[in-house]
Amino acid sequence: MSTAARTPRVGDLVMVVTEGPLPFRLTAFDGTDLGPPDSDLVVHVASEEGLRYILSAPGDLGLARAYLTDNLVLRGVHEGDPYEIFRRLKRDLRTRRPAPSELAALLRGLGPRMVVPPPAPPMEALPRWRRAVRSIDPRRRAAASISSHYDVSNAFYEKVLGPSMAYTCAVFDTPETSLEQAQERKFALVADKLALRPGQRLLDVGCGWGGMAMHAAREHGVSVLAVTLSREQAAWGREAVERAGLSGQVEIRHADYRDVAEGDFDAISSIGLTEHVGVRSYGSYFAFLHDRLRDGGRLLNHCITRADGRAGFRPEPFTDRYVFPDGELAAPGRVVSECHDAGFEVQHDENLRMHYALTLQHWCQNLVDAWDFCVEDAGLATARIWGLYMAGSRMAFEANWLQLHQVLATKVGADGATTYPLRPDWRP
Repeated sequence: MSTAARTPRVGDLVMVVTEGPLPFRLTAFDGTDLGPPDSDLVVHVASEEGLRYILSAPGDLGLARAYLTDNLVLRGVHEGDPYEIFRRLKRDLRTRRPAPSELAALLRGLGPRMVVPPPAPPMEALPRWRRAVRSIDPRRRAAASISSHYDVSNAFYEKVLGPSMAYTCAVFDTPETSLEQAQERKFALVADKLALRPGQRLLDVGCGWGGMAMHAAREHGVSVLAVTLSREQAAWGREAVERAGLSGQVEIRHADYRDVAEGDFDAISSIGLTEHVGVRSYGSYFAFLHDRLRDGGRLLNHCITRADGRAGFRPEPFTDRYVFPDGELAAPGRVVSECHDAGFEVQHDENLRMHYALTLQHWCQNLVDAWDFCVEDAGLATARIWGLYMAGSRMAFEANWLQLHQVLATKVGADGATTYPLRPDWRP
């Protein structure tokens, strides 16, 4: 009597690529039940479609597709902050590289249909190469990328970011510092590094909802031109400027930073824009900012970087398709080098990596606290995407896969003259 080979289960696939006990319980539609039965965390593959998502795009993209379509269910964590799942997957799960013959046998048992992806969730962006084919105008493509991320909903961001409406790394004096105090500390640090004084002119590129611009005007008496490619950010920021009584000092302009025709600024702040510029455009980006400064003027460039130069520029597929289309990150050395080559003299570089991990922890908690509102306002899929993105990013900063660098640079006169003091003139 012949017996047909058993179709591999989800558990068979997992055991081929892992070693040792699972740090959570794994169940599946096909009867798979692995890991500690009393685990506080359960990952459930709910359907064959979910397995196809995972097999057809191994890694973060396939898992995200399954999760966003309810074909992968996480139990024991809040959807607004699934950090503990990331921690156990990335730090506690032991993986192994299976032999080609092992994988081939499993795939034969599953059949070719299992590696054919189901339709992608509707909120997923096109692959990068298809986006490039559809839009050859770099400015139009940049505007579309910014809009897809920042024009979600101002009300959604108000809940997640808090009153500061600052979607960039805060600066914490202690782990107990509140998010609002830390964001104000960040603005103060940037202003101090730029040595802002009453009567000066500041250009704030990639200004977001206007937090830095309003801080500079209110606390240091400068006039500010702030630009953002996000129409929603510009509208919210203009109303905030008016409410703060700063309309005579702050202009928030909905525009590409490259459309700024004014020059001779005393200082430029760029907080979170470089990630959207594209690494191959760093040279022209820094050259443009250099041209807009007066001799002796200062630039503060604040951006996420890779930890080193060995990683590629492009983000992971999930981030590229769902969060930051066309975003790119380089190592801090590349940022400093391109800044120097554009004519700047780099005076100081500070890594705020762990500050960003703390910032993301606060944002996730805000999302958890306002979950019902955020789901109603922006939709369940969007809320889930932001929970995944922020919790995963926290893990990346903690593990030193990502860093956050503030680079302070000055424009030197033609004869090498500099107004920069012999020692830093700001509070650390």
